[in-house]
Amino acid sequence: MFKELSIVIKGAGEMASGVAWRLFQSGFRNIIMLEAAHPEAVRRRVCFCEAVYDGTKTIAGVNAILANDDAEIDVALKKQMIAVVIDPTWKVITRRKPKIIVDAILAKKNLGTSINEAELVVGLGPGFEANKDVNVVVETNRGPDCGRLLYAGAAEKNTGKPRRVMGFDIERVVRSPGKGVFKAFKDLDERVEKGDIIGYVDDLAVIAAIDGSLRGLIRSNISVTKKMKIGDIEPREGVDNLLVSDKSLGLGGAVLEAILHKFND
Repeated sequence: MFKELSIVIKGAGEMASGVAWRLFQSGFRNIIMLEAAHPEAVRRRVCFCEAVYDGTKTIAGVNAILANDDAEIDVALKKQMIAVVIDPTWKVITRRKPKIIVDAILAKKNLGTSINEAELVVGLGPGFEANKDVNVVVETNRGPDCGRLLYAGAAEKNTGKPRRVMGFDIERVVRSPGKGVFKAFKDLDERVEKGDIIGYVDDLAVIAAIDGSLRGLIRSNISVTKKMKIGDIEPREGVDNLLVSDKSLGLGGAVLEAILHKFND
């Protein structure tokens, strides 16, 4: 039953991809991910939305492919692949009527998800209220409640601060110095030192605040706004940037719990 249970995930960024990866590894084989036409993923090594640009994307042995219509979606699923669809207005949901919807956009607000869209509707992070917008909310803030299922109420507000690593938190995040088009000067996984130029937003230099490797960096030629997150520096040595993160694995486990709670009768 679980193999055929239809799941649509809104978003295909890092956390959404971690959820999809964990569900696929748990035996679910009917997974569709809905994305924008120009995804802005930072940790691109572990984001299925990269299929929008490259046609396919593999994360730790799980394959996704870009599908342009229902026929291509059906072929992808038959081949045991996750289907990624450019569908920012979620028309696929109306056509295919999935049993489960997971809003994993992490927009910090509800962009239109309704509790009536499927038998089980799960919302990740702040912006959703359980039993009103969605059936269940997943807490996404790091800490003792991360990954907890909420069947009443809402998730905690976004703190705006990343996890502290080797004494660094906000310094790890690379933000745009202004509005414009980003052009990368460095590559993903490349080593940088404090003060290095990572790229440019128009004629404004993007400067590394600490030493480390570029764990994440958006693609060149993407339009950005001032203070938008465009990169992520890893200060530790020997970290494998191809691994699904602990946080996205935990959120995937939470969604798996919600599905089993609903359908494992």
